[in-house]
Amino acid sequence: MFGIFAMIMIFSIAVVLGGIVIYNGLVKLRTNVEEGWSGIDVQLKRRYDLIPNLVETVKGYATHENETLSQVVEARAKATSINIDVSNVTPEQMVAFSQAQSGLSGALGKLLAVSENYPDLKANENFLQLQDELTNTESAIQSARRYYNGTVRDYNIKVETVPSNIIAGLFNFAKREFFEIADTEKSAPKVSF
Repeated sequence: MFGIFAMIMIFSIAVVLGGIVIYNGLVKLRTNVEEGWSGIDVQLKRRYDLIPNLVETVKGYATHENETLSQVVEARAKATSINIDVSNVTPEQMVAFSQAQSGLSGALGKLLAVSENYPDLKANENFLQLQDELTNTESAIQSARRYYNGTVRDYNIKVETVPSNIIAGLFNFAKREFFEIADTEKSAPKVSF
C-alpha cells in the first residue's frame, strides 16, 4: 500500500516538474521570438531614418527624378504606418507588413539605380556614406529576419509537438507567424528611365 502511494507521489511530482520545465521552455522561446522581432524593429527604424537623408541628397543632384523620389517617400510612409504586435499578429497583418517592406525595398532599389545616371552624385561623399549605411542596414535586416524566423520555427515546433503542445494549449501559447518575403520581392525590381 505504501509502495503504491509512493509511486503515485513520485509520478505526480515527475509530471508537475516536467510541466514546469516545458512551460519554462515555452516562455524562453516566446521571449526569443519577441527579441527577434525587436531586432527587426530596430533595423527598420534605422532604415526609415536613413531614407529622408538619402532622398534629400539625391534631390540636390537629380531634380527631374521627382517620380522616383516620390515613390520612395510614399513607400516609406506606407511601411512606417503598419505596426505589428508580434504577440498577436495575424497572417494577413504579416503579409501586409511584408508587402510594405518589399515596396520600400523596390523603391530604394530604383533610387539607388538613379544614381548611376549622375556621376557627381555617385562621387558625393554624403551619398556614398548614406548608400553604405543603407546597404549595411539592409544586411542587418536580413540577419534579424533570419534570427526571428529561426526563433519562430523553434517556438512553433515546441507549441505543436507532444507533450509540450498540452502545456501550450493550457496556457494559451499560440503559433507565431514567419516574416516571409513577399512575392514581389522574389524578383529583381525593374528599373527604367
